[in-house]
Amino acid sequence: MLPWSGSRFPPVRVGPTWQTTADGHWLLPDATIGWDALAWCGANLQHGVGQPWRFTDEQARFMLWWYAVDDRGRWLYDDGVLQRLKGWGKDPVVGCLSYVEMLGPCRVAYMDGDDPIATDMPGAWVQLPAVSLEQTKNTTRLMPGLISPAAEVHYGVAVGKQTVYAMGDDRLIQAVTSSPTTLEGARATAVFPNETQHWLANNEGHEMAAVIERNATKSAGGTSRRLAVTNAYEPSEDSVAQHDREAWELGQSGESMGSSTLYDSLEAPPEAPLSLPIEPGESEEDHEVRVRSVVSEVVRNVRGDSVWLDPERIVRSVLDVRNPPSRSRRFWYNQIEAAEDAWLDPKHVAAAAAGEFDGLDLQVTDELVLFFDGSKSDDATGLVGARMSDGHVVTFGVWERPAGAAGKAWRVNRGEVDRRVRDVLAQHNVVAFWADPSHAKDDDSTGWWDETIDAWHRDFSDRLRCWAVASGPNRHSIMWDMASPERTKQFTLGAERFVAEIEDAALCVLEGRREARQLTYDGHPAMVRHLRNARRHPNRYGVSLAKEHRESSRKIDLAVCAVGARLLRRQVLNAAPADKPRSGVVRGIR
Repeated sequence: MLPWSGSRFPPVRVGPTWQTTADGHWLLPDATIGWDALAWCGANLQHGVGQPWRFTDEQARFMLWWYAVDDRGRWLYDDGVLQRLKGWGKDPVVGCLSYVEMLGPCRVAYMDGDDPIATDMPGAWVQLPAVSLEQTKNTTRLMPGLISPAAEVHYGVAVGKQTVYAMGDDRLIQAVTSSPTTLEGARATAVFPNETQHWLANNEGHEMAAVIERNATKSAGGTSRRLAVTNAYEPSEDSVAQHDREAWELGQSGESMGSSTLYDSLEAPPEAPLSLPIEPGESEEDHEVRVRSVVSEVVRNVRGDSVWLDPERIVRSVLDVRNPPSRSRRFWYNQIEAAEDAWLDPKHVAAAAAGEFDGLDLQVTDELVLFFDGSKSDDATGLVGARMSDGHVVTFGVWERPAGAAGKAWRVNRGEVDRRVRDVLAQHNVVAFWADPSHAKDDDSTGWWDETIDAWHRDFSDRLRCWAVASGPNRHSIMWDMASPERTKQFTLGAERFVAEIEDAALCVLEGRREARQLTYDGHPAMVRHLRNARRHPNRYGVSLAKEHRESSRKIDLAVCAVGARLLRRQVLNAAPADKPRSGVVRGIR
């Protein structure tokens, strides 16, 4: 019987570890060398001093699936992700796996009929990569106490702060916090990335993950694998953990091929509450008891076999007003949850994205409007369009500071941006174009984008309707500076409409009316990331969007462009037929 049988909030089971057969038995792989690995751990690893290592049943089932093979002795899974709540025991499991991969039965020597025969890995090189030294310590500090004294002598194990050697220098476990360039080409036989919810673009986590995947792919016999361990991620951060989950989900839905990932997670159901409304006549004391009971029930279900986790202690953390509900859901409910101040729900962002068979691709004859958000270095520069007929949003360009050393002196290449803008205007039927310039200055103290935007005005104003500044001494077909109060109000109202429209799009998808969505976009990865990064920003006119803080590396500029493009489309649709200056237009040759 499952431990949560009869519970009001049974957990969501992702992966095979908690799956059962029709007759109620655990679902186990037909062929696996995991049994050999479990036996080796019991004989050579320890709890504390002198107590043979023993996995929980849940951990043991995961080991069996991780080492499962097909009838040819090849891995069922080339890649893996173990996602659990904090304190579940992910680091000890990785420590045990590291020793198995270094010294134990971790490869298939041959098949004896239907049974795989296990062997060790000569020249084993196990890597424990992380984006900070502190992350590697979560596992490396366990290594000295895990290996039994007898095994330490038998295998000649020498444990250092960041490395473990055995059998002379032939076998190695290595904590890695170096750059992607240093990792490139490493012939590791097993890799266990730690806390991939913290592997981001701005700390080179994305590139490190890509290098690890390439190295594993070209390994001898294709037997090297990666098993990432993670807590539930925060969707706006665009982490490696998020990429792993989304890639796995695409594979499960049949939208992606080539994925053979063992994704294993135990998560609270979406309806699991962190609080409850007070019932009529209920005292505060009785209400607190009821809330504590519910939260404790959810935690007991999600912790699985990790009985050392104290639900009552976790309940106190959940009820502590200093801890945001989204964090409690990620840490203790193992739920993927956006921050409280997220501008958009990530599920709504996904629902509005165009699918392969939605028939929303641009045609040459389609009328478009463009919105440009310029920056010099810190923020991104973006160019986004919206189709007049249906408002479909398309990303035409994004220029962002590269991560790491390459981004230190980076400035956006105005020539490259200019060429892209002109290409789009040449290739598409653009009927209106607004550009919000950066307030950054050039060397001569002029606006960084002023000359470029003026040139676009001179060359393309004849074809543009709904000018950015339609009258007065500063009239301009394109220059639309959002800094003025009038523009701030206009944009804020546009941002609120955008939120309402994307929420409606999500409802349409939920109700099976996908074709009824009034807001769609092309699903460009950078657009998805910027939409998720945006935070609610209340002002005197309503709720707009902004970065989480001024120095944040999580950009939102394409989200700004998407709102701007939809806003401009609405202006064009509502404008009088002749809403464009017919006299005093500046002409010129570049």
